[in-house]
Amino acid sequence: MQLAPQPFFFEHSTKGVILLHAFASGPMDVRMLARGLEKNDYTVYGPMFTGHGTPDFTNILTNGSPQQWWRDTKAAIQFLRDKGISQICIFGVSLGGIYAAKALEEDPNLLGGGSFGSPITISRDFSVHDTFMQMAKANYQRYHTPQEQMQAKLKYLDSNVDNLLDQEARFASEVARNLSKVHQPYFIGQGLSDQIVNPDVVQFIQSNLKNSSHVDVHRYENASHMITVNNVHKLLESDLNNFLEKLYK
Repeated sequence: MQLAPQPFFFEHSTKGVILLHAFASGPMDVRMLARGLEKNDYTVYGPMFTGHGTPDFTNILTNGSPQQWWRDTKAAIQFLRDKGISQICIFGVSLGGIYAAKALEEDPNLLGGGSFGSPITISRDFSVHDTFMQMAKANYQRYHTPQEQMQAKLKYLDSNVDNLLDQEARFASEVARNLSKVHQPYFIGQGLSDQIVNPDVVQFIQSNLKNSSHVDVHRYENASHMITVNNVHKLLESDLNNFLEKLYK
């Protein structure tokens, strides 16, 4: 039986870190990074965005939305605060990075955070449709979805996912326009062989973080989109640990 992805919570000290996953994926995107961080005594929480982590990708469209994922992000922050953790940093990969940036814009009590391969830009400078469809098909096959049912669901997704992606692009554009509201230290990680997000987005994010107390930029040569799990994941882990070390007193 195929096990569905689950949120994770690795409890250690009062130094809290939230890691947000990518679109059409799950906390496994950031679990390996979390294991690396917890070795340095961080409490790490990897929540699940609504609509994700099920056998049926149509749930992402029917249950998820930018507004719902923003509520999920705020709930994740509150989850740690309810655990008595007041020093919190928040990061995200791809989609998750958009919500991490939004949180830093809206919540001055967050200690810091950042984004990894995230399309935080005013123009829609990312390509997700085809990758989403490939992931959906693989997911249905993983759960042994009957062929006829799978084809019907894939047809629905192919016709409707762009509406959700357009909503997300508008949300990301709003976040991009408000980057000057971020005052906390901000970490940017970007693979230079990213096939989904244009690596040039780094310049836009960095130049618009005008009021951040410190912007730490890391570009990774020969690294594709998911730098939390690909060939540079160990380097990212090291760079992030160095960034966090300076924040938690």
